[in-house]
Amino acid sequence: MDETSVLYTIFLIFTGGALIATAVLFAKQSVLLAYIALGIIAGPHVLGLVPDPELVDNIASIGIIFLLFLLGLNLEPDELLKLLREATVVTLLSSATFGLCGFVISMSFDFSPTDSLVIAAAMMFSSTIIGLKLLPTSALHHQRMGEIIISILLLQDIIAVTVLLLVEGLGSGNSALPRITLMLLALPTLIATAYFVSKKLLSRLFQKFDQINEYIFLLTIGWCMGIAELAHVVSLSHEVGAFIAGVTLAANPIARYIAETLKPLRDFFLVMFFFGLGAGFDIVAVPQVLLPATLIAAAMIVLKPLIFNLLLRRENEKTTLASEIGVRLGQISEFSLMVAVVALSAGVISERASLLVQTATIMTFVFSSYWVVKFYPTPIATSAALRRD
Repeated sequence: MDETSVLYTIFLIFTGGALIATAVLFAKQSVLLAYIALGIIAGPHVLGLVPDPELVDNIASIGIIFLLFLLGLNLEPDELLKLLREATVVTLLSSATFGLCGFVISMSFDFSPTDSLVIAAAMMFSSTIIGLKLLPTSALHHQRMGEIIISILLLQDIIAVTVLLLVEGLGSGNSALPRITLMLLALPTLIATAYFVSKKLLSRLFQKFDQINEYIFLLTIGWCMGIAELAHVVSLSHEVGAFIAGVTLAANPIARYIAETLKPLRDFFLVMFFFGLGAGFDIVAVPQVLLPATLIAAAMIVLKPLIFNLLLRRENEKTTLASEIGVRLGQISEFSLMVAVVALSAGVISERASLLVQTATIMTFVFSSYWVVKFYPTPIATSAALRRD
């Protein structure tokens, strides 16, 4: 591979990303929109400035792995159990409602049943990145709103990983049932193995060498990538393996330190991930799905705040709190983009269905981000009274 190509690609992504992110922040939007926009502009469907799209795709896949690893690492059982019943009821009922809505709309536009099921699955989730990035950090762990949002998002993430697992199994065609069976057998085995090694070996190594930061960093990355690769060997995905690697470390006292340490690395690869999504987004073909995508996006923007509001008030939450949580979770998720990309690469859905999910998701990102920063406290709120770190 031409080294110049690598350097030019990184230059293009980060220098261009910084310029567009500046404009996006002035427009009171989430910065991830800047990365997607840059990918669209520089990608092969517009200016064609990306010299090696495959390189970006490969690096972006690492971003997904680190995202899932850190999500697993933040899955602290004690915190989750506090609101497990409420979060489970709200998450399951809301996910079923959003999925049914997506299925009905997609079927009405002549998508196949398989396409419609995957589209329905993609509608079930809200954005972890937008949900958490637009929360004031002062409220994240100290207010009930932050606790409820985190609990719902974590449960949604578990459902999303399960969906990814099923989509990959269905991608085997005629051998789907044997492969899904193999995955279901391999999954608990991998979890048990990772948990045992984490508890008996990693915990002791962390305890013995916790003063050597470079070693902690190296061991953590090695653990994440090692379990991810082991998962791939036993017919699971790298992403599922990374999630398991994170979960099995979550109970370790050093988990929070690791999560904070890896955030810059995660952000680096997530820039690549969203740029890669933008570069692969065929904006020229959007008119083919513009009407159904707009209807689905509008339905999610209206339905998600309403359903979350109703379900949370049913669980005896205050009306103002339930309303704000509903708005903050009122978009489709980056996991939906992942589901669409993975399903397309596995041959499960059509390009038209994948484009529909991507278009609707980006639409909700734009509107939801603007809605939140316009009316609620965020680090980039439109008024000084709402701007909180």
